[in-house]
Amino acid sequence: MGGGGGKADKARRSPARVRLWVARASTVLLWTCVVHLAAYHELWAPGVLTKWPGCRHPSEAVTAAAGGRREAVLALALPPKRIYKNNGYLMVSCNGGLNQMRAAICDMVTIARYLNVTLIVPELDKTSFWADPSDFQDIFDVDYFIASLRDEVRVLRQLPPRLKRRVEMGFLLSMPPISWSDISYYHHQILPLIRKYKVLHLNRTDARLANNGLPMEIQKLRCRVNYNALRFTPEIEKLGRRLVQALRQNGPFVVLHLRYEMDMLAFSGCTHGCSNDEVEELTKMRYAYPWWKEKVIDSDAKRKDGLCPLTPEETALVLQALGIDRSYQIYIAAGEIYGGQRRMAALTSAYPNVVRKETLLPSDLSLFQNHSSQMAALDYMVSLESDIFIPTYDGNMAKVVEGHRRYSGFKKTVQLDRRLIVELVDQYRNGTLSWPDFSSAVKASHTSRMGEPSKRQNSEPVTYLDRIGKDYTSDWIGNKRRPRLF
Repeated sequence: MGGGGGKADKARRSPARVRLWVARASTVLLWTCVVHLAAYHELWAPGVLTKWPGCRHPSEAVTAAAGGRREAVLALALPPKRIYKNNGYLMVSCNGGLNQMRAAICDMVTIARYLNVTLIVPELDKTSFWADPSDFQDIFDVDYFIASLRDEVRVLRQLPPRLKRRVEMGFLLSMPPISWSDISYYHHQILPLIRKYKVLHLNRTDARLANNGLPMEIQKLRCRVNYNALRFTPEIEKLGRRLVQALRQNGPFVVLHLRYEMDMLAFSGCTHGCSNDEVEELTKMRYAYPWWKEKVIDSDAKRKDGLCPLTPEETALVLQALGIDRSYQIYIAAGEIYGGQRRMAALTSAYPNVVRKETLLPSDLSLFQNHSSQMAALDYMVSLESDIFIPTYDGNMAKVVEGHRRYSGFKKTVQLDRRLIVELVDQYRNGTLSWPDFSSAVKASHTSRMGEPSKRQNSEPVTYLDRIGKDYTSDWIGNKRRPRLF
């Protein structure tokens, strides 16, 4: 009896035990699937699982009141994810100021796309002249950047753990790519290295992809990255819109990218209008930075060739000659002007409504102080929205903003012919050219330089085969110096 009863109890308990194990196994299996799906971005899992705030974007979400609280109720609509065989991982370190790095990011995204590799969110320059400690996510909306490009290339915030540990141990191949190379260089020289080492680090990434002679698909992707994917952070966007609104309330405004800062003058050697003490100060600064290769510079010859930024005095004459209304606001998109009020006197006398972001919203810029790239991002936003954009030098910001304004409907952008302008200015100042003739000459020479559509002159780039034996790079792996590759 006792034995029979034991078997009966065991039989009754058996189905319950089976159900318990099935429930446990199902739970483990379910959570495993959830975690894997979340890791591949296919399931917008709760933040406790993914820690990806990119599931929703503040500028795209709508809010609704519920129990006294505002909740986001719409997620960002994402493009379909591109599926491809991953050839490895590409890390990049950008160099220079904001817009130089911006152009480099466009190149690196495009290269990653056409090499079928995974791009790690780019590292920004913290050691340049401006010494800005900002990371990518401090300037750009990193979640939007990753999500908006998912149909082209996979972008990760950091390497997978196993590869990250290898890099932290010093096992990383690092090199600068050859400047102005076409995509064949990356296919034939860079891709084999990525396949071999799994991770490749490219440093000094400015001007590394050719501008001309590339397939249209590549050019389109660069534009998409630059004019769509590289959205500024919500904080920068919000303050930028407030700056534009403050300007709009007071009528039309011109953005003057007055590239007359100390570093620009020291680097270029352009000292026209500077005192002897200022010339000496700028020369010492140029010699203090070893990566500024050109040391002995003929300022007068360079100016006559149109290779110097216009001075504030020259700029004031040009604005007047172009017929810019005296009542217009002149927004200075630049850092501190070298020479201060003394050099700005001619411009402020001709145009009394000269303003800067520091004068428009002084109390709102505290979070951005000592972060030159974030301050430059605000100037960039205002430049895009201006009635007229006038750069006094064709540097990185001038080129990127001009391109963006063309992309946005060919907004009026005056491309100054500096070589002609300095010749006309000198003639006007020495009395050989009257003001009416000076003004007429300036206007006539710029009628076709206002940012209107023009046909691209598509020249052939130098291929990697042309560069072998002419340009060399070196790299490191671990702590050992490797032989030159190319």
